[in-house]
Parts: sequence; C-alpha cells; structure tokens
Amino acid sequence: MAWHDGTVTAPLTPPHQPGPHDPWQAPPSGSHLVPYSGAPDDPDMATELRQAAVVAVLVAVSGIALGLLWLWLAPRVPLVSDDTAVFLKNSEGEEAIGAEGTFVLLAIGFGALSAALVFWRLRRGGVLVVAGLALGALLASLIAWRVGVWLGPSSDVVGRAREAGQGVTFDAPLELNTVWVAVLAWPFAAMGVHLLLTAAFGPRDVEPDWGYYGGPVQGPLAGPGASGSASAGGGGSA
Repeated sequence: MAWHDGTVTAPLTPPHQPGPHDPWQAPPSGSHLVPYSGAPDDPDMATELRQAAVVAVLVAVSGIALGLLWLWLAPRVPLVSDDTAVFLKNSEGEEAIGAEGTFVLLAIGFGALSAALVFWRLRRGGVLVVAGLALGALLASLIAWRVGVWLGPSSDVVGRAREAGQGVTFDAPLELNTVWVAVLAWPFAAMGVHLLLTAAFGPRDVEPDWGYYGGPVQGPLAGPGASGSASAGGGGSA
C-alpha cells in the first residue's frame, strides 16, 4: 500500500523493519510486560513444610545411633570405694574429659553427614528445610545424650559401690559436664556445612525472563512503533 498525490509515491511502511527478536522492538499491541515465575521444580509452601518435617524426624531419630556410638567409644571413668566414700581410682586421669570430647566429635561428624545428605536430597529446599535440619539436630543431640546415660553405667554410684565391695573398681556413669555446649555441636556443625555446600554447589539465582500477556499497551512501551502504526492506518484509509 502506498500514498499517492499525483506526483510522488511514498511507501507507508519504513524500509527497515525491526526483526522479530529485536530487544528494542515494541511489544505486540494489547500486551503487558510481565516476568515469568520461578523454576517449575521449586517446591511450594506445603511441600516444603512436609520436607522440613521429614528432615526433622529423620535427623532426630539418628540421635539414637550417636548415643550408641558414644556409649561404645567413650572412655570409662574408674571409681573405687572404701568404707566411707567413693573416689576416683586415678585422680589425674582425663577419662571424664575424654567422654565429653568423644560426644562432641561424634556430634560434629553426624552434623556434617546429616547436612550433606539433606543438601544432596533437597538441594532446592528453602528456609523451612534448613530450620527442620536445625531442629532435628538439636533433638538428636538430646536423644543421644539421654540414650548414652540411660544405657550406660547406673547413676546410683552409692548402690554400685556397695554391690562392688570395698576396693573393687567400677565404672562411673556417663556424663556431660557442659551439656549445652555438647548438645549444640550437632546443630552448629549441620548449619555450617549446609551453608558451605549451598554457597559452593547450590542453585544460582537467574535474571527473570520477561514475557507478554494480552492487554492494552500503556506508557513508553507504546513508543513510536504504535504511533507509526496508527499513522499508517490513517494514511491507508485516506
């Protein structure tokens, strides 16, 4: 289609039209610029809550394994009694410190392992999954502590001294002198390892992709293309 005045013929369409993928091209008429939503495999809130609950329960249950290992590996504190009292057989021994150190080292190892497993299985898990990991680790440490104390030597030292007899060595009960320091070793280790794994191998945020949906074009997006089309329509009708 061209415009005629009897002497000059001019095309109504500019000779250089922008390509279909020109980033500066105005959007189609009747469309709005909107970002696409996130990745399709990102879990929704309900799914993430379920994942967090499963993580918390499984990690907490694994505290039984820590308690059994602590009972097996912790050094025993030997005691001996006489007619009047119970004494440490080796007053300069470090078995009590060794028992607590064993618990802390095992808890750190379990924390690193649980964080690695959670990251491997739920790499796209959000804050709720991490919170479930922290809560489960805290419960696991408490369970491990109580399992070791419960299955270890009896805490009734006087009764055991009477059963053993005078001058006979017997084991002291398992104890944690600084309970909260030892109990928090697993949660802190889990959070630290999970943070490092997320920083090194976690999914990266991408720039939002933009698309169009139907609707009137407003503002600067209408641009010269829209006015040019309107002028062309008017000239054609003339």
